[in-house]
Amino acid sequence: MDFETPETSQLDRYELAILEVLSRDGRLPITELAARVGLSKTPCAVRFKRLCDLGYIKGFRAVLDPQLLNREHVAFTEVKLSDTRESALGAFNDAVSAIPEVEQCHMIAGSFDYLLKVRTADIRSYRRVLGETISALPFVASTSTHVAMQSVKDVEF
Repeated sequence: MDFETPETSQLDRYELAILEVLSRDGRLPITELAARVGLSKTPCAVRFKRLCDLGYIKGFRAVLDPQLLNREHVAFTEVKLSDTRESALGAFNDAVSAIPEVEQCHMIAGSFDYLLKVRTADIRSYRRVLGETISALPFVASTSTHVAMQSVKDVEF
């Protein structure tokens, strides 16, 4: 992955290398990270802290196996709102953020307002979440669902 952009011009080659390595394996101890990017432990730790402080590294989390957790069913839900004034968008954003089954929510420029990635155990569970929770969100006028049959590429950034 190439992280060199105008936004990263303030970073040196070691910091860019740290981002590259951590994007593939965020659990590396600082000594291993340092070895992979060609630094000693202390300068690597200083650069790592700087990347965190500047906001390039937002945090770390475990990537869970949805099959083992009985959350294999993925549906993408298009949502049209009845009102798109800023207060309505804010109310929808706040409410959708509280739904654990919604993994992602994107505001879309197009024929609908939001695209949700919803993960549940099965289609029955999805129908319940759609009917009882998503459809009841503030200002939801209509929804349309696309069920994923297989994930071909699913990259965590």
